[in-house]
Amino acid sequence: MSTPPIQWYPGHIAKAEKALVEQLKKVDVVLEVRDARIPRSSHHPQIQKWIGEKPHVLVLNRIDLVTPVSHQLWLDTLKTEGQDPYFTDAQHGKGIKAVIKAAEKVGVSINQRRCDRGMRPRPVRAVVLGFPNVGKSALINRLLKRKIVASARRPGVTRQLRWVRVSQALELLDTPGVLPAKLEDQQAAYKLAICDDIGTAAYESQLVATTLIELLHTLDSGERPPGFLPENSLQNRYQLNSDAMTAADYLTALAEHRHQGNLERMAQQLLHDFRKGLLGKITLELP
Repeated sequence: MSTPPIQWYPGHIAKAEKALVEQLKKVDVVLEVRDARIPRSSHHPQIQKWIGEKPHVLVLNRIDLVTPVSHQLWLDTLKTEGQDPYFTDAQHGKGIKAVIKAAEKVGVSINQRRCDRGMRPRPVRAVVLGFPNVGKSALINRLLKRKIVASARRPGVTRQLRWVRVSQALELLDTPGVLPAKLEDQQAAYKLAICDDIGTAAYESQLVATTLIELLHTLDSGERPPGFLPENSLQNRYQLNSDAMTAADYLTALAEHRHQGNLERMAQQLLHDFRKGLLGKITLELP
């Protein structure tokens, strides 16, 4: 990719990462939250190093923004890789009970070992990890059935670590979205930007919007299962055919068509429409 690199590493994230490594020593189970639209790109490369042999529950959030076909394909693929993912829509509370049960199940074996040693049972301690804005705080608020953790659809809302009690059997450590110090995989970085899983200071909207158009063109023209994503999502939304146009030319044509040539405004609208599902339910990564 010849576009400028995306890098974003705010000071509060660097500070929180150090504290997180210490807190992980007290944790029994890790809930890793990824974005269901980009299951590979939203996997933090350091997570496995941090958690070691601790039990790991994989949560793919924003299931409301992908098709049932995509959901099933990723479920099957991840299961063949030895993972048992849980799919959630944290904004609307879907799939939350299954995540709670998975975390509490870990506590059963922990407390059995404590009982064998003559120790009292205690709540299982879980940590919620993932990139900024993948829905960690929304997930915790749904787990708690009340809004106790600041949550918003923008990166960087959670800025410090805190423990919150979900039930008599479960405690959760909320963490800021944690980014690698350097984003080595720039294709993944652009997908994170498209999905709003990284701070806006890290990228130029026009470049990210152009990359989104290129990705949609690739998915439309490539071999993919029927129902994986909507056909001609751009044309259906904007009533402008993108055939025989480069992504940059199409963004320019859209800007002329809708915003008197204002490229920045059009780029921001395109990203907004994708993020809100107005282009249809779209997964940007094939299994």
